[in-house]
Amino acid sequence: MPFPLSEPPLSAPRRSSRLLSRPLPPGTAGPLRAAPSPSTCRACAPLPGLAGSAFRPASLWLGPPRRSFSTDSAFLQRLTLALHQQTLHLLSFLGWLGQKSEKRMLHFNRCQLLKQITQKCFSIIHVKTDKHARLFFLRTFALAELRKSCHSTHSLVGDKNIILMGPPGAGKTTVGRIIGLKLGCCVIDVDDDILEKTWNMSVSEKLQDVGNEQFLEEEGKAVLNFSASGSVISLTGSNPMHDASMQHLKKNGIIVYLDVPLTDIVSRLKLMKTDRIVGHNPGTSMKDLIKFRRQYYKKWYDTRVFCESGASPEDIADKVLKAVKRYQDVDSETFISTRHYWPKDCEQKVSTKFFSEAVIEGLASDGGLFVPEKEFPKLNCGEWKSLVGATYVERAQILLEKCIHPADIPAARLGEMIETAYGENFACSKIAPVRHLSGNQFILELFYGPTGSFKDLSLQLMPHLFAHCIPPSCNYMILVATSGDTGSAVLNGFSHLNKNDKQRIAVATFFPENGVSDFQKAQIVGSQKENGWAVGVKSDFDFCQTAIKSIFKDSDFTGFLTVEYGTVLSSANSINWGRLLPQVVYHASAYLDLVSQGFISFGSPVDVCIPTGNFGNILAAVYAKMMGIPIRKFICASNQNHVLTDFIKTGHYDLRERKLTRTFSPAIDILKCSNLERHLHLMANKDGQLMTKLFNQLEEQHHFQIENILVEKLQQDFAADWCSEGECLAAIHSTYNTSGYILDPHTAVAKVVADRMQDKTCPVIVSSTAHYSKFAPAIMQALKIQEINQTSSSQLALLSSYNALPPPHEALLGKTKQQEKMDYQVCAADVNVLKSHVEKLIQNQVF
Repeated sequence: MPFPLSEPPLSAPRRSSRLLSRPLPPGTAGPLRAAPSPSTCRACAPLPGLAGSAFRPASLWLGPPRRSFSTDSAFLQRLTLALHQQTLHLLSFLGWLGQKSEKRMLHFNRCQLLKQITQKCFSIIHVKTDKHARLFFLRTFALAELRKSCHSTHSLVGDKNIILMGPPGAGKTTVGRIIGLKLGCCVIDVDDDILEKTWNMSVSEKLQDVGNEQFLEEEGKAVLNFSASGSVISLTGSNPMHDASMQHLKKNGIIVYLDVPLTDIVSRLKLMKTDRIVGHNPGTSMKDLIKFRRQYYKKWYDTRVFCESGASPEDIADKVLKAVKRYQDVDSETFISTRHYWPKDCEQKVSTKFFSEAVIEGLASDGGLFVPEKEFPKLNCGEWKSLVGATYVERAQILLEKCIHPADIPAARLGEMIETAYGENFACSKIAPVRHLSGNQFILELFYGPTGSFKDLSLQLMPHLFAHCIPPSCNYMILVATSGDTGSAVLNGFSHLNKNDKQRIAVATFFPENGVSDFQKAQIVGSQKENGWAVGVKSDFDFCQTAIKSIFKDSDFTGFLTVEYGTVLSSANSINWGRLLPQVVYHASAYLDLVSQGFISFGSPVDVCIPTGNFGNILAAVYAKMMGIPIRKFICASNQNHVLTDFIKTGHYDLRERKLTRTFSPAIDILKCSNLERHLHLMANKDGQLMTKLFNQLEEQHHFQIENILVEKLQQDFAADWCSEGECLAAIHSTYNTSGYILDPHTAVAKVVADRMQDKTCPVIVSSTAHYSKFAPAIMQALKIQEINQTSSSQLALLSSYNALPPPHEALLGKTKQQEKMDYQVCAADVNVLKSHVEKLIQNQVF
């Protein structure tokens, strides 16, 4: 048992405190243990010229040195080594090192550190003349230096260990040594300092002797008998395959996953010619072995260090320290309201929320929207290039880990949510593929989710984020306003929660009764489950959205629901940060796919053209640019409800005498664009007072005007135009004739605007936000197909017979008949009526 659990663990702060609290032993009397032999470590080896020389370490503490430091350099060397070894005696006496573990725990880095301490103290006391003063100063300074070194670790991780995990060839040992030197703490390599010392044989010999399965058990037992604190521990590549030992390590450590590109690992292992990798058999390639092991690494890590190809060990070590610091600093990543501000003479700090609180509350109490208090995290060029060959799930894990603090959602748990969200429920394994349409235009296909719209990309994940963040003692009612696609997507997403979560979370979706397509209505109504309902409202989307915001702001009503029914209200619209954030991923992923397919090299700019209603989708593209994706222009595409286009061109947001018009693209039939507030807040340097002024004016006077400097800033990045109904249908027809590709009406709006606004000097990615099957009547009209009062299912079957691209959406085809028979409630356009419905739904829900 190389590191008995009964021994006190190595702990930098404990070592220093115990050192100060215990007096030095009188003379050298006491049970001092033997110092490690010179052969234990290169740092403990005698200095040149001292081999075989005899000295009494006790004399260093009992009396002044026999010779002057200034006249005998050989004695200075001898005394340096004596102090070095005497310090080891002192560590052992104070209980820091056990008898059995003493030699093993004195890693080269630590010994080197002690040597540096002694050499430094001698250089300082060399100027002193009095022998007794010299001895006293030597003793005091040496202990002070040792205490200072210990505290360098304590300031970062305290008693916890930094545990480096990753596949063979990831550089764990080298990086661990660098970190140990930076922090001045113990460095333990499991292979060299634990396994080989325990087994008295090399790791490769042990593996050859017992085989793969038995080796994992023996390795796990050795780690279970090991304990340390305040140290840097480099694991073996196979340690994470033994659950019990990893649970033991995790109790007192921060596990850092060194996520190194597979190509780098394979090339390193070829150079190393290693013969001690568990599971590496003649029939198994190294790539397959590493890919297999990733499931174990993802299970255990607390924080990930994502490494670009060719990164130096020093750079990786710096990233590890930053990752550990971020992990420890649980208050570093907070959110504020877009309308929050304090008067200049007020000393009170900004009221902030954590990610989990922003997700739970949805809308800020002052009516604003939650945004990060600090800048978005940014990836460097090398990190982005490492994601070019990654899957959508892998890209999502990397990007969202950087945006969600592990104190809110642990990285391993977040990874599980992402894998669940983007699994078999998507019809395409690429989740959000990019297809070349023609010329410099590319289609980002966002409709392969279960409900056939881009809303699935966020609403298959957001319910899991929400369920994790809410406290276990509360029940929640999610209120959602939908212009068509959000309703079915949110009902479907929350229906996939586990049984316990569905008993705590219910969903009520409000949609404009006459403001969505027949198929969308059937889809919303058909998506009702035991914890989700659909309510039609005799008004438009803007009323539904405004009504829900007013319900959230009604503290009397929300307080009543909390007290009377133990239920809290929240939202799953894009006003909720947890709903908006996942959309950043597919904009970044689209650019990486263009690089992967060879259309561009990384760093080349692209434009994006997005059919825009509530401004959330295009805002997610803005955030992708802030993370490092080189997007040149954001092209905002509107239909006949072109309030956003007018605003981008003039800076005047004007709803006066403007009425909502029903179009073939109902998801963007919106006049009040909620997420525009987030972007204006960003442009105005987070001026909450200005946001309060502008949006209060919009509410009261139905318009506002921003200053010219903000208009210029907006137009630097944004372009905008709108498309008529005739142009929309014509684009669907012409695109099908030339390419065999069927655009849905929203995508057709974006293509018309992209053709008109884009200068063709760089690629443009057009977001296709829905599958054409959801708008069969409009498609049939555009393609001049005679419609004979067909049902939705008959229309879809007819369109499927055309064998067009994209392929038919099987999930939509299979559920159409069932959805047409569902019942739902309809209510008047009155906020009080909506409140009554909300209360009745809560009463009927068995929480």
